[in-house]
Amino acid sequence: MPAPRRAATGLAVAVLGVLATGVGVGVGIRHAQKVGLSVPTVVGLALLVTGVLLLGAAVAGFWQRVHGLRRLWLLPAALLALVGLYVVAVPVAVTVVPPTAHPAGSTPAARGLDAEEVEFTTADDVRLSAWWVASENGAAVVLLHGAGETRAATVPQADVLAAHGYGVLLVDARGHGDSDGRGMDLGWHGDADVGAAVDFLEGRDDVDPDRIGVLGLSMGGEEAIGAAAADPRIRAVVAEGATGRTAADKDTWLPGGVSGAVQRVLDRLSYAVVDLLTAGSPPRSLREAVTDSGAPFLLITAGTVPDEERAAEVLRDAAPQRVQVWTVDGATHTHALSAEPDEWEERVTSFLDGAL
Repeated sequence: MPAPRRAATGLAVAVLGVLATGVGVGVGIRHAQKVGLSVPTVVGLALLVTGVLLLGAAVAGFWQRVHGLRRLWLLPAALLALVGLYVVAVPVAVTVVPPTAHPAGSTPAARGLDAEEVEFTTADDVRLSAWWVASENGAAVVLLHGAGETRAATVPQADVLAAHGYGVLLVDARGHGDSDGRGMDLGWHGDADVGAAVDFLEGRDDVDPDRIGVLGLSMGGEEAIGAAAADPRIRAVVAEGATGRTAADKDTWLPGGVSGAVQRVLDRLSYAVVDLLTAGSPPRSLREAVTDSGAPFLLITAGTVPDEERAAEVLRDAAPQRVQVWTVDGATHTHALSAEPDEWEERVTSFLDGAL
């Protein structure tokens, strides 16, 4: 085979290897972690093995054809391959989401709450499932879980709020728990999902439509911030562990220097691929959402995750008169309530009391 043709064949094998490995990591590893043995798990792991074998064949072929110092070209080629793996694996992982079941025993009833199983439909015709605990004070809060979780993750927060008389609507994001639709773990469908939840609350006789707030964890926190700009009916937002769901979000708080520049490039590439793989449209940045919304925000950050505080400070700078930041020393991601239960209860309920 002529040398140019061998080189082209080797490049094609390497590209296929990167693609197969990236998809295999994004599908196979994630599904194995969440659901164990399943058809997507097997297919994903098979692609992962195939991809690794293809990459190995490409490297071996290059090594046999090239000698001396020219073999050093493997170093930049390996870096390019790593970039390719990142911009394939991450978008696939956040758009090909495995089904997420409720953990056993994690229900409102387990905490003595009288919760009703309810359903409602989004504007784009996706059925969402939720638990509803009726309001005693006329106000209500939509509770949004994080990526790879279900409404069960927000039961502890619901328990606290219900004790203060708030109605609480614990929602399964689309593609999670018992909700229909295709999951998307960057929360790009948040505006539609939260809007449908607010519609539900507006139809309740025990809820004053002018006293509706949203509390979200991680992905749910980012959805809550974004939805506040899209829906003026949302009068208050509590967001914990929110850092960003677009490249524009992270661009505002990533460090400078080489590491920051590299991460910015990777983000732009990976989010562009995400846009190709999901039906959702890229949402406005969190900073734009805070600026466009008239609601007050309480942003809770984990003391062990410096990126959270950096992201929150950017949002506070956007609207200092409406944004509060509370950093919980020693807390891990979305675990402020367990780290500081008394202070969490006092801060969150006081904020909601004042806003709603």
